[in-house]
Amino acid sequence: MSRAQIQLHGDIAVLTLNNPPLNGLSLSLRTGLIEGIDQAVADEQVKAVVLIGSERAFSSGADIREFSSPIALAEPTLLTVISVIEESPKPVIAAIGGACLGGGMELALGCHFRIATRAAQVGLPEVKLGLLPGAGGTQRLPRLIGVEPALNMIVAGRILRADQVAAGLFDALADGDLLEDALGFARAIVRERRPLRRARDLTIDYPNAEGFFQYVRSTVGTATKKFPAPLKCVEAVAASVTKPFDEGMRIEHDCFMELLGTPESKALRHAFFGEREAAKLEGVSEGTSPRRIGKVGVIGAGTMGSGIAMNFLSAGLPVALKETRADALERGVAHIRGNYEKSLRRGKLSEAELEQRMALLQPTLSYEDLGDADLIIEAVFEDMKVKEAVFRDLDVNAKPGAILATNTSTLDVNRIAAITQRPQDVIGLHFFSPANVMKLLEVVRGEKTGTDVLATVMQLAKRIRKIAVVAGVCDGFIGNRMLFPYTRQADFLLEEGATPWQIDRALEKWGMAMGPFRMSDLAGNDIGWAIRKRRYVETPEVRYSGIPDLLCEMGRYGQKTGAGWYRYEDGGNRGGTPDPVVEEIIANYRKTHGIATRKIDEKEIVERCIYALVNEGARILEEGIAQRASDIDMVYLNGYGFPLHRGGPMLYADTVGLYRVARAMDRFARQSGDSFWQPASLLRTLVTDGRNFN
Repeated sequence: MSRAQIQLHGDIAVLTLNNPPLNGLSLSLRTGLIEGIDQAVADEQVKAVVLIGSERAFSSGADIREFSSPIALAEPTLLTVISVIEESPKPVIAAIGGACLGGGMELALGCHFRIATRAAQVGLPEVKLGLLPGAGGTQRLPRLIGVEPALNMIVAGRILRADQVAAGLFDALADGDLLEDALGFARAIVRERRPLRRARDLTIDYPNAEGFFQYVRSTVGTATKKFPAPLKCVEAVAASVTKPFDEGMRIEHDCFMELLGTPESKALRHAFFGEREAAKLEGVSEGTSPRRIGKVGVIGAGTMGSGIAMNFLSAGLPVALKETRADALERGVAHIRGNYEKSLRRGKLSEAELEQRMALLQPTLSYEDLGDADLIIEAVFEDMKVKEAVFRDLDVNAKPGAILATNTSTLDVNRIAAITQRPQDVIGLHFFSPANVMKLLEVVRGEKTGTDVLATVMQLAKRIRKIAVVAGVCDGFIGNRMLFPYTRQADFLLEEGATPWQIDRALEKWGMAMGPFRMSDLAGNDIGWAIRKRRYVETPEVRYSGIPDLLCEMGRYGQKTGAGWYRYEDGGNRGGTPDPVVEEIIANYRKTHGIATRKIDEKEIVERCIYALVNEGARILEEGIAQRASDIDMVYLNGYGFPLHRGGPMLYADTVGLYRVARAMDRFARQSGDSFWQPASLLRTLVTDGRNFN
């Protein structure tokens, strides 16, 4: 069935794109558009065609349900649709409201005229998928709005309001009803017998184009080293100035096809689709009704608790922030206001918005003020006894039906839930620090967590602009469980001959936002120490290096104490300075334990640390702790500084080749005798079957 509907309004045919929710340009919609244009052209009564979408979207571009499948390139392609529109002897007017992005924008550029609501969102964001516009966007947009504005939009993937776009793109802006204004505009075109304006026929006069594009290539290349798409965008836009239209189209097509096969584009597309997959919940029917969240309570006003509170205040939800001491509560409130004031100074927040958010905050020392909260999140010290005490109090003071959430990063959510008489209402919400900035939210589903509770927090995550990933209950869930073997390998590399700065440098050069030792200093070495001491008792069979404990015993907790793996001096390098004291500690440890050192290269450092993530990730999948491999990748891309251009640890393993990854693990197992390096059974199975994680 065609998904483009035609309706006559006098002598104007209105062709409506109808492919909810965002009018993705599916094969059926593309076919329907051509059928509609052909019908309008053949009807002598029709004098012009108005192409319109829904209030939410003109078109968001390619239909993600067909993306990367053969059907996406089946005829009629978008290029064919645009060609049919351009060749129409009757004027075709794009009436744009809501989202007009990517292929949807290219469709509009192919029309003879364009009218838009002032608030319509327009852009060509393909670069964010490691691609460039592939249906003439790089050739038509510069002809309409000028080279530099077009280049800025395309290279940055910028999305703008229609009333912010440079002149030339829109022939009119609608101030009333979009359809009525578009019909009036179409009748004026017919009445005035305006000539059809095809973007492809326009010429660009741009003096010194060669020098300009040479400068742009240098600037863009420096800023986007890891990603090839921005430079290809520059190359395609340059062709719009220096080449005839058809040759420019060929160059655009060649650049698009070249980018389509790059690992960087595959990684970016994986991240795009992975975010959407993460929202799909196993065992939760689509008809599950979420609970209403009108007020939130947060227990603990430290850095984490105050950051968590900000998420809800910024989303317009009242928050009761509880502490046990007045001075701690005052610090928490001051921290929240201070963060908002920084946004005010940067122009991201108005004074009125700041005060509106602060007015939603209710500081309290009493559980009574949490009695009407629909969701209560504890953010107290990471200790089971402390958290159990909080949940005993919550069980007594929270209203029936309130969702009780723990912000634990490692502890047993089932044990915490068992403290209460309402385990079905208990869930883990692991925010990442700083909680008001970091995008990731690990949603930990307990054995008895209600499906409506899970549906509620996943919906709420969207409201507070988090990427939520569901995890099962285990020590560390997804992210921190995988981090344990990662940092453990880094520590063993120290024993064997590497330095902390050598390891950090190798992994940062590979793409990690921060190496393991710099990361530990930032988070606080005492946090890892507390977790290790618990694990020494719970899993005595697992060997750890003793070097990190020696640092902690000296009080070297990292940035907060001025010394950790690195030395931090007032006014000095925030990244830390390599410290000879640490080298001496490591050397003495090797001597005491009779460890012979050897030269360790960057390749071994990267493989051992990254493949440790991969092997533990495979075990997490085996156990059902993560729903899918892409969920693991979303956790590491959004919470642990994994390089976006590599797509996450599981996709990276797919890219390297699982056979090669498993062979490397076998080699590490022989070298170290560590049972951890036995490849997970899932990994072995995938290798045998010739399949990948994703």
